[in-house]
Amino acid sequence: MKKETTESFYSEDRPWGSFTILDEGENYKVKRLEVLPGKRLSYQRHSRRSEHWYVVRGTAKVTLNDAEILVETGKALDIPQGSAHRIENSAGSETLVIIEIQTGDYFGEDDIERLDDDFGRSA
Repeated sequence: MKKETTESFYSEDRPWGSFTILDEGENYKVKRLEVLPGKRLSYQRHSRRSEHWYVVRGTAKVTLNDAEILVETGKALDIPQGSAHRIENSAGSETLVIIEIQTGDYFGEDDIERLDDDFGRSA
């Protein structure tokens, strides 16, 4: 039997692109991140969640605890809880698309400690 749903996805524009919440539960949240060419998210860490990033389009330049890693389409990277991390779209003119799976016990914006930010949002 087909399951009927009336839920809709929540999207939000950010200075670096946008995100859409695809699914969430008590101990997880799934987002689609779109990072515009030449943009990057803040260098940040979380005390109450870890993240798993799967690149579905483009190449992500990831900074993880000060080490730079290129993650290409079809590849994934785990971001352990408490690790400093950043996504950057520095390759080409295409929008970078990442599926982000967060796991933990809290997913609020106040669990973001911004270490550096191109848009003046760091502490």
